[in-house]
Amino acid sequence: MPTYTIHQTHAEPPLNADWDDPTWAGAETLAITHFRLEGSDHRPATQARLLYDGQAIHGIYRVNDHYVRCIHTEHNDPVCTDSTVEFFVQPHPDRGYLNFEFNCGGALLLYHITDHQRIGDGFAAYTKTPAADGAQVLRRTSLPPIIDPEQVGPTAWTVQFRIPFALIDKYTGPLGDISGAHWRANFYKCGDRTSHPHWGSWSPVVKFDFHQPACFGDIIFEPGS
Repeated sequence: MPTYTIHQTHAEPPLNADWDDPTWAGAETLAITHFRLEGSDHRPATQARLLYDGQAIHGIYRVNDHYVRCIHTEHNDPVCTDSTVEFFVQPHPDRGYLNFEFNCGGALLLYHITDHQRIGDGFAAYTKTPAADGAQVLRRTSLPPIIDPEQVGPTAWTVQFRIPFALIDKYTGPLGDISGAHWRANFYKCGDRTSHPHWGSWSPVVKFDFHQPACFGDIIFEPGS
């Protein structure tokens, strides 16, 4: 499984969705390169960077896309059907995981999933977060909230986010000392109902389903200074 180190920052990145902002120079860059064969031949080059401070995880995605669609605007709408990036994170092995799903317009779906076995349109055990909790996840995108009809042609876009540790703690239990902590996570790119559907991941999944915590990679928080 891959490993990613989240470096500490003493300067919170400005929420400007700017991949080239100097603050991100201190972050490692990972790439989403494992695309499922069930998708089309569209393989949008997708990268992500993370940093952390004493209060939050800061992240940004950059996507070089070609078929961009975005129609969902409300909390917990099915954003994976739009042009979307996702961050699934599991701090503890026995307390479930959180799936942060951001479409290119900035809408968020966020569940706390404790049993990922599929039951109908949901899972065996999960909690849909309320909109008030979703609002704690600050985000900024480089695209407008709605893109319909689909935008065809080379389109580079970014999504930046800030996830408070207090929000993660609320669902998964006390996080303890973040400095030096080892968590599990995966990063995804999808577009279920675009003209060229695709499903890509950072750590490969063994079947056509992103909800596989056994396939998550490792994320390590650099010891703080």
